[in-house]
Amino acid sequence: MNAFETELGVQPEIARAVDEMGWLLPTDVQGEAIPMILGGGDVLMAKTGSGKTGAFCLPILQIVHETLRDIQEGNKGPRSGKQASASTAESPVQLSFHDRLHGLAIDTDGLTCQSRDQRIWNGARSTKGVKGKGKYYYEITQTDPNGIARMGWSVPAAQLDLGNDNQGFGYGGTGKKAFGKQFDDYGETFGVNDVVGSLLDLDQMKIRFFKNGKDLGHAFDIPRPLQEKPFFAHVCMKSCDVRVNFGVQPFKSVPNGAVSIDNAPKECVVESQVKGIGSNAAAKQRPPNAPLAIIMEPSRELAQQTSNQIQSFQKYLDNPRVRELVIIGGVAIGEQTRILHQGVDIIVATPGRLDELISSGEIDLTHMRFFILDEADGLLSQGYKDLVMKLHSRMPSVTLDGKRLQMIVCSATLHNFEVKKLADSIMHFPTWVDLKGQDAVPETVHHVICVVDPKKNTVWRGLRNHIKTDDVHLNDQLNFQSDSKDTLSEAVKILKGEYCLQAIERFKMDRALIFCRTKLDCDNLERYFIKQGGGPKVNNHRLSCVCLHSDRNPDERQRNLEKFKANQVRFLICTDVAARGIDVSGLPFVINMTLPDEKESYIHRIGRVGRAERMGLAISFVSTVPEKVWYHTCPSKGKNCHNTKLLEQHGCCKWYTEMTYLSDIEEHLGVTISQTDDKMEVPVDEFDGKVVYGERRKQEVSASKGHVDSLAPTVSELVELEKRVQTSFFALRNSRNILAASS
Repeated sequence: MNAFETELGVQPEIARAVDEMGWLLPTDVQGEAIPMILGGGDVLMAKTGSGKTGAFCLPILQIVHETLRDIQEGNKGPRSGKQASASTAESPVQLSFHDRLHGLAIDTDGLTCQSRDQRIWNGARSTKGVKGKGKYYYEITQTDPNGIARMGWSVPAAQLDLGNDNQGFGYGGTGKKAFGKQFDDYGETFGVNDVVGSLLDLDQMKIRFFKNGKDLGHAFDIPRPLQEKPFFAHVCMKSCDVRVNFGVQPFKSVPNGAVSIDNAPKECVVESQVKGIGSNAAAKQRPPNAPLAIIMEPSRELAQQTSNQIQSFQKYLDNPRVRELVIIGGVAIGEQTRILHQGVDIIVATPGRLDELISSGEIDLTHMRFFILDEADGLLSQGYKDLVMKLHSRMPSVTLDGKRLQMIVCSATLHNFEVKKLADSIMHFPTWVDLKGQDAVPETVHHVICVVDPKKNTVWRGLRNHIKTDDVHLNDQLNFQSDSKDTLSEAVKILKGEYCLQAIERFKMDRALIFCRTKLDCDNLERYFIKQGGGPKVNNHRLSCVCLHSDRNPDERQRNLEKFKANQVRFLICTDVAARGIDVSGLPFVINMTLPDEKESYIHRIGRVGRAERMGLAISFVSTVPEKVWYHTCPSKGKNCHNTKLLEQHGCCKWYTEMTYLSDIEEHLGVTISQTDDKMEVPVDEFDGKVVYGERRKQEVSASKGHVDSLAPTVSELVELEKRVQTSFFALRNSRNILAASS
């Protein structure tokens, strides 16, 4: 048994596979997230290089397997998760998971609810109601300062946006009472932390409300047509969180003669007739193309990597086997649809092909239990927010067997505004697993800036056999003996090619990811390395390399990535397509030929090193002068484009000022990044001379040993004192026993 099984509740078969993978202890993120997901919660998790793929794959695989096993064995009770189902006569009153609007989320306790929609009211009724006679009371507490809530009573036929028909009676935070779409002034306004109660008096057929124990007076007379019907507690809200108290906790105040619904006479209690279908029956009806989980990834490589992890984790899972499918673009769709029709439980997919198959009806979303957005900021930056919202709206918030849809959102830049906005709109009381707070660079990553100044370093003037540049200055009159803006821009491109070779030599890099800004830059650097004697077929050469970007076909991309992972080549030259989630074990170095356009991408890029507690160096080349670069707005997105005019001249180029981007990154991280020049003398700090990049720190062991050695005399003294105390105690006890016996 390992820590995943004993401490996190991972089932033995999965724990065994994890053990064989060399995962002895869970990472901090795994230790926080796995129990949360197994317990049925929504989770947002951050921190690159933290084992977050395992943090969501392990519990999802386990719950899916247990669900399939329950179906196979005919069991009706869930093994994992704590989602509540419709109440029974013996269960306490809660908010109904079924008698509610889609936009209202209800926590597993059945008492906490949340709506993130700012436009419409979302409501829910209680699982039990009352009729006939008696006085009944319940309370709510608004826990969100920004939204607005309404509470009261309604009959089963009432609309769930309380007070908008003549079947329900409500009182809202604006100080209005509502019935039949008529909103009249009543009582007082209420908001965050206010406790609001409602009394249903079936003896007098009246309703009144209370605020923080204060009686606000008579609100409604119940019309004769409704007096014979059962009444259910009812809450609704806009962009608000509310906690309901049906009597589990002491009430703020209890009107004379009133009781909670649970304490009503049995003959007055009515069960909600809005129920879910039994879990076993519903599960058996699941179509073969209806997955239980979908994991959305921003790139093909990351989708394949996640799929590989799932396959490794379920090495010893059997009877039944979890059926998993990778769905990515660029490959034949026919094989994917064939497998879908045979049956699938977990889908790992890129957005485009996933949308295509769902829109065509090839994927059925009616039984979804999990929707995972991996590298969510990447998905958003690629323009997939509308797709995420569309797919989420088509997934059932509660499945036919009463299970709630669980959302897991992962992003190294969790504090990105768009990520937080997305999470607010689709997640259900999410738990933040964010061990670093604001976006931060892992402690195992040493990142530095190498300043490229073509005015100080003028070697570019005499270089002839330099890297081929991107041709943005093809139509400019360049004079290598001048310092014109265009000439200095071209000089930066030349110098960066030379600096890359110098960095490889200076730090004796035998393995590195090299990030370029564009696909053309990648191709040019690859050709430059090959011209220097490297290339994909020269694996022992100091510059052996392969290239990875979206213009390469999927098979080539996969082959190149596998070559790099298998140490068959030393360098992987890529665009940001490889920045998100590509996990290369023990990678020691990253080179940024240019800073990324998006400051969040800096975290993703340099986060490829320093993973699994291994030390890594990330070095970025930053120009002191503006550089003219491609920025395609043409319909072909750059394919065969030769329009080197600036954007403001209806062209496809812009001036790129890296020092400004550097300032943005430093402000975002709250740090000042160390700088060096063309000599690349890394500033002396705690990393220098004490670690080997790509390996774990070793000084900690020696430091610990020295610490223990220094404490050894004190520990020995304490041991000796403990012996004396114990000896004195036993001697004293024996003396007392002797005296007692003699007396």
